[in-house]
Amino acid sequence: MVSVLSSEPNYRWSRDNYSELARTIDIWRTVLTFSWMIWLDNKKWSYVGGKTEAKVKKRTRKRAIWLRESMLQLGPTFIKVGQLLSTRADILPAESVEELSKLQDKVPAFTAAKAKQIIESDLAKPIDRMFGYFDPIPLAAASLGQVHKAQLHTGEEIVVKVQRPGLLKLFAIDLGILKRIAQYFQNHPKYGRGRDWVGIYEECSKILYQEADYLNEGRNADIFRRNFRGDRRIMVPRVYWRYASKRVLTLEYMPGIKVSNYEALEAAGIDRKAIARIGAESYLEQLLNHGFFHADPHPGNLAVTAKGELIFYDFGMMGQIQSITREKLLRTFFGIAQKDAEVVINSLIDLGALEVTGDTGPLRRSVQYMLDNFMGQSMDKQSVAAISDDLYDIAYDQPFRFPATFTFVMRALSTLEGLGKGLDPSFNFMEVAKPYATNLMENGSAKESGNLSTAFFGELGRQATQVSSTAIALPRRIDETLSKLDRGDIRVRVKSQETDRLLRRLSNVGIGAIYALLGATCFLCATLLFINGLQIPALITAILAGIFVLILLRLLSKIDRPER
Repeated sequence: MVSVLSSEPNYRWSRDNYSELARTIDIWRTVLTFSWMIWLDNKKWSYVGGKTEAKVKKRTRKRAIWLRESMLQLGPTFIKVGQLLSTRADILPAESVEELSKLQDKVPAFTAAKAKQIIESDLAKPIDRMFGYFDPIPLAAASLGQVHKAQLHTGEEIVVKVQRPGLLKLFAIDLGILKRIAQYFQNHPKYGRGRDWVGIYEECSKILYQEADYLNEGRNADIFRRNFRGDRRIMVPRVYWRYASKRVLTLEYMPGIKVSNYEALEAAGIDRKAIARIGAESYLEQLLNHGFFHADPHPGNLAVTAKGELIFYDFGMMGQIQSITREKLLRTFFGIAQKDAEVVINSLIDLGALEVTGDTGPLRRSVQYMLDNFMGQSMDKQSVAAISDDLYDIAYDQPFRFPATFTFVMRALSTLEGLGKGLDPSFNFMEVAKPYATNLMENGSAKESGNLSTAFFGELGRQATQVSSTAIALPRRIDETLSKLDRGDIRVRVKSQETDRLLRRLSNVGIGAIYALLGATCFLCATLLFINGLQIPALITAILAGIFVLILLRLLSKIDRPER
């Protein structure tokens, strides 16, 4: 949630008379414009003065900002879709991932009359019978709803979260359009290869409807509060289930100082270093012990009480991970210590941190490069954000992806690391995490026993057994391969670069002949039109002829290039 801004624009999607046709045009215009931008960015001639790495980075950042602003303009569905796409480093460049992760809800509030109408409709009681006081001015507004302060007749101060009117109707329209877009890109000859666009759509649709269900959010808040019931440093607002429905959620009013308001924290005498550590430790507790974590810990969802306790808000987007067993974690550490990319990849797949959808060769080479160049650095020089950026760079446009849960974790940890450094410039998340990792390795899950050395030597024994089994099976595998070769079951594909180059040259010559013919025809038509006094059509035809000639000249330069 964000504070309500009086100067917020009146977005088209929030109008009562906004039609499905207008919505379709708005969405497709944005999609096609972004696709055209990507196409243009891949053309060398679109860069004035030549294409350079600096110019590409600058333009990619500009496109990423445009995408974030467009998602904001398109409203609730696309704000959430943008936040979810910020976890898909395999289909978007790092700049777009970074910009979309900044996507915050800045949308106009709806009227108090509409809020009251939804509350009374869902809870089947008049407002004055439920609440002794209801503030018509919302405390905060977001894409899915807004929050009003209120008071029960018993005197308890509460906040009432009300879903935006017509939200589910807007979801239905938007998701119908998005499904058609996903199907279009799924069948696209270039963008459809190796990508499950329909699967991405289905994942987004599922998460959107889960987050729009306030009963689900209430259950998440209860689970989260129970998980931290023994930790007095963490505060979670209580849910008032008597006043809850799918569109209305009533919570305990729990005010605090925004975690990023450093001046206010200083003025209140709160230890900023302690808050940074509490935030990091609470997340490590969520990930390593609870397996249930807050997936959106931006500064608007975290506050600090006057006593220095950390408050969590907004439990619509939560993540769940399987219990990380010591055996799987040890296998990962063992592979990193040996700088063996194959072992690291296999262990990450076992942990559910990686999904391979094609050839693992590019992934193996990328991981090996990281192991050779970065794993020798000391702990104090490493950061979650840097590791996350490296992983996103590796994942982009490759035949593998990091599951949404894993990227939610990385994004949450990167956000917490940024908040920690803002609270305490000397803060290092990796140092805080080190004792937790050591404890996990030594103790493991409740079902496991033994100490670290036993597990380590057990891993050595398993690997030795695997090597010996491979060595024994090697002659049989060679014999099977030779038998397949003899039967013709193995096919060898040879690619000749010279032949490919010649075919490309012949293809370009043929296309060039067509453009030459079109240019000559247009010039002839322009001359005839000009002679007959039709200057404007003649000018248009001449411009068209000039375009064909320019394309021909560019094609000719391509023909000569491979021969040099």
